[in-house]
Parts: sequence; C-alpha cells; structure tokens
Amino acid sequence: MSEDFSRAVLAWYDQFGRKDLPWQHDMTPYRVWVSEIMLQQTQVATVIPYYQRFMQTLPDVHALAAAAPDEVLHLWTGLGYYSRARNLHRTAQIVVSEHGGEFPASVEGLQALPGIGRSTAGAIASLSMGLRAPILDGNVKRVLARYHAVEGWPGEKAVHDRLWQIAERYTPQQRFNHYTQAMMDLGATLCTRSKPSCLLCPVQAGCEARRLGQPIAYPHSKPRKALPVRECVMPLLVNPNGEIWLQRRPDSGLWGGLWCPPQLNDQSELEDLLSGLGWRVEQQQALQPLRHTFSHFHLDIQPLLVRVAPAPGVAEPGQVWYNLRQPDRLGLAAPVSKLLSQVEQLV
Repeated sequence: MSEDFSRAVLAWYDQFGRKDLPWQHDMTPYRVWVSEIMLQQTQVATVIPYYQRFMQTLPDVHALAAAAPDEVLHLWTGLGYYSRARNLHRTAQIVVSEHGGEFPASVEGLQALPGIGRSTAGAIASLSMGLRAPILDGNVKRVLARYHAVEGWPGEKAVHDRLWQIAERYTPQQRFNHYTQAMMDLGATLCTRSKPSCLLCPVQAGCEARRLGQPIAYPHSKPRKALPVRECVMPLLVNPNGEIWLQRRPDSGLWGGLWCPPQLNDQSELEDLLSGLGWRVEQQQALQPLRHTFSHFHLDIQPLLVRVAPAPGVAEPGQVWYNLRQPDRLGLAAPVSKLLSQVEQLV
C-alpha cells in the first residue's frame, strides 16, 4: 500500500507539482531552511516576496549571522511570529561559529538548532542534502489524516505519533526529495482545508475520508476556546519634527525585540510616563481603536496621538525617534506598522 501511495503521489508531482518556487532554484540548506521557517504558519503566496527580499539582503548563512538584529527583524516585519526570526538569527550564528558555516548533515543535528523541529529538519535534509527523512507539516498532516480517516486532533500525542508512523512508512527509498515536495504541494493545492479537490487527487481511490463522504471532517480541529480579550493604550508620542518615539521591547515576551510605542494599561499611566521623561504634552487626540489577534488572545489597542515637547538631548539606548518619511530599518510589529502608516498624514 505504501509503495502504491508514494508512486501515485510522485506521478502526480511529475505532471502537476510546483517546481519553480524561489527556494527551488540553487537549492542549498540555507535557502531551504529560510523558506521552511517562513512557511510555518504562513502561505506560499505571502512568503514569496518576503523570501526574495530576505535573500537579496542576506544571501547566505554568513551574511545572516553577521547581520544586526534590527535588520533581520525589519526584513521579517509583517510575517508575524517573530520568535521565528530571532531563532533564525541565533541558528545562523551557531552554524557559523560552531559548524564552520555548514549545516549539520543529519536530522538529529538539525533538530539541535534553535527553531528547527523534526518536520523542518526532515524537509531541509530531504530537499537539500539527499537524505531520506519524512516530514509532517500542516499540509502533510491533512493529507495523511484524511487518507486514513485518523480520528482526533493532531496536537494530541497519540494522534501525532500515529501520523508520524504513517509519514515514515510512506516516504519512499528513492526520489524522497520529490516526494517531500509533492506531499506539501498536494496539501497546499488539492487537499486544502475547506474545499478539497478530491476528483483531481492522485490517491482518491484509497482515501478513507472521501469514502466516508466527509473529507473536511479530517483532521479533527483543536477543541475551541473563546479567546480572552486584553486592552491597552498605545500613545504615539510625536516631537515637533513629526517623529514618533519608539522603544525596543525585551527579547522575550510579546513582540520580543521589536520597536513599539509605549504600551500602557490605561490612559492614567500616560502622565507618569511623560513626567518621568520630563516631557510636556502640547496636544492629544484619540485615534480609531485597533484589534490585533494573537494565537491565544485578542489585543484591543486604543492609540493616542500625543504631540510633546521633549527635553533636549538624544534618545537613550533602546529608544529612537522614528522618522515616518525616512524610516530606519527597524523591526516593527504588524499593528505598529499599520498605526504608523495611518498617522503619517497627521504629523
């Protein structure tokens, strides 16, 4: 059965698989690794322009290792899940300092690096190193869970382990690199989450979910919980030159390492903030509220445009006056970037 499955998938790939994605040209462990990290939680169409800009600026692991953190986060701005970018930078530095600029040539060695899990390690090994290694990203989970009508949410250990066993069994001994790409393509283009194209699927004949007449029931969804709502006030402090005062956030936690306006629990904290800075408020207005949704909560942001007369002197370390018309290359959280674009015409 496993040979029939992989043979059908490979035959489909030869005719319909994606073979012209940017990271499929000059395929190296570095290029595959960056693409795989970007593709976590993000669709191919969104990733492509980010990937191309990233490669133009940081074409190899040495360039990434030597880059400033702000440069890496700036190139990542808009992709979200910024711990991916921080781990990318850390891993590049480890590869250069501890491995002579060469990625470890084993799944186990790759997994030891920050931000690289078993599936990502398998993709790097399979696609760029000539090593047989199964993968189990979101697309592959969906294909295999439907093919076998696997009950349960893949986040549960028993379900996860079973899917890994199936993935291992179906990965062929030859052309495993093409099979890896084919499975990702199959999940992305045919075996999609909401409207699978079962009639075009190369393995439809053996698919249990299709036989049962309910392909979209698999894999089972994570049990739903209502997302809690948090609120904050975000003052956009503007100096007479029209520049916005930003602070670098701590490396850990929400928007780690990114540059943001202050985040206050409520408006009463603004007076204390400005008093501590020795700044005088000249004008203040509330802007349209903004909701930003994280994986585990909603954040309702009340932005305030606050024109200030700052005390003389340069910004302290970890602070910057951000020029909206000639912006520095900084890492900005997506809602912050949106807010700054909205207020550019107001300042």
